[in-house]
Amino acid sequence: MAEDESELLSVDQRVRRSVARTLGNLTLGTALAAAVGVWLSLGAYTLGPGEAAILLLLGRYSSTVSQDGFHLALPPPLVTREIVHVGMVRNEDFGFASGAPVAGESATAEHAAAVHESSMQTSDNNTVRVTFSVQYRIRDAYKARFRIADPSSVVRAAAAAAMREVVGRMTVDGVWREQKDLLTAEASSLLQTILDTYEAGVEIRSIALRDVQPPDAVRAAFDDVVAATQDASRLVNEAEGYRNQRIPSARAEAVEMTEGAAGYRDAVVAEAAGQAARFVAVAAEYRKAPAVTRKRLYLETMESVLPGVEKVIVKPGQVVPYLPLERAGAGK
Repeated sequence: MAEDESELLSVDQRVRRSVARTLGNLTLGTALAAAVGVWLSLGAYTLGPGEAAILLLLGRYSSTVSQDGFHLALPPPLVTREIVHVGMVRNEDFGFASGAPVAGESATAEHAAAVHESSMQTSDNNTVRVTFSVQYRIRDAYKARFRIADPSSVVRAAAAAAMREVVGRMTVDGVWREQKDLLTAEASSLLQTILDTYEAGVEIRSIALRDVQPPDAVRAAFDDVVAATQDASRLVNEAEGYRNQRIPSARAEAVEMTEGAAGYRDAVVAEAAGQAARFVAVAAEYRKAPAVTRKRLYLETMESVLPGVEKVIVKPGQVVPYLPLERAGAGK
């Protein structure tokens, strides 16, 4: 009897141990499965618009994913990824300082660096301060990550070199007033060429000139030149306006005078032609009857002359006292 009870206890213990081992194995398997699931989930990632992922397999470049949305890859440390914002437009400013030095105080290091960065020499050996901004974006995530150390530093160095070279090919007037659009276009093209040579994976969107100023030592003289140039432009514009106003008036007066002269010419020619025709007619009549024609011409001449002169009529054979009363009255 005692032996039977001992055997039953032994069987029960074995069953309990077996169940415990089974439960332990299940728990361990579940934990391992959960751990594996969590580890695998680390390989899932999502890319937003304008983002790209650089995948590194055991530290070595594997591929670049640029399509936005949900993606799966092997979890780290097998595969690691770096997210690059390729759609974001970045900006670099050149020649700007947070604040100008106060009068009487020495320039800050930041201001001095900004002055040095923006000071450039032109082809006619003048110095100008050119402040500008460069807008760019990452075009190739792989090149921007592995071909160059830092996109921002490379863009700044290349942009400063490109702007100095283009400014060095222009005169101070071209940089200052006449060729600003050409300056930015050539600088942008040269900068893109330099970055492509570096295989930087960077795309230049634009270069914007902020200001072009002379050095502080000659600013007053340059301001005088600017004022004189503006005065010259104003006077030229005023002269152009006066010319545009006077030319139509002068043309109208010329047309009026031309038409008046033409009318006077026609009248004089017509009158001369009429007198010539009358003379020819009188000459023909004179040849026919000289005495009559001579008498008629005399009478016509007297008829045209006498109405305008003072006349005294004296009857033949009589003496009539003549007192010039009208002349005496006029003399008073």
